[in-house]
Amino acid sequence: MDMSVIKPEFEKALIEILSQGLPLVKQPYRAIAQKLDCSEAKVIDCIQRLNQRGDIKRFGVVVRHRNLGYQANAMVVWDVPDERINEIGQCIGQYDFVTLCYQRPRRLPDWSYNLFCMIHGQNHDDVRQQVEFIVEHCDLADIQHEILFSKRCFKQRGASYRRQANHA
Repeated sequence: MDMSVIKPEFEKALIEILSQGLPLVKQPYRAIAQKLDCSEAKVIDCIQRLNQRGDIKRFGVVVRHRNLGYQANAMVVWDVPDERINEIGQCIGQYDFVTLCYQRPRRLPDWSYNLFCMIHGQNHDDVRQQVEFIVEHCDLADIQHEILFSKRCFKQRGASYRRQANHA
């Protein structure tokens, strides 16, 4: 498809629809194409173009884990030697029960942790067992870590790119 035929107005309309979430149907891009009165291929091509230009940096899913029966979540923070951060991050991130795993800067002297991962479980014991599994299988017995259980659930949603009217 000739990408030069995609106009900025079309891109804006597509982004508006995408910011509301994908339709929960078997062919979501086709459903979006019907809303925009175009082909499914044009929708997919435009999304790829927006992604390649960096206008869309992330395209993901927001999972409401509590609705799926996962009542315990914890951010596990690790004090990993800098030279092992990639190795250990890859090891931790490979497990299905780890939903996020990323490096952050230390905030010394109060905060020595530099690797963070989110684990969801049906209860606190499940999460603790998963952390023990990680410690054993990633050889982390000598790595200091803390399990920080969530006490509240904040509203989760995708990005919104709608223009807000000024209420002065």
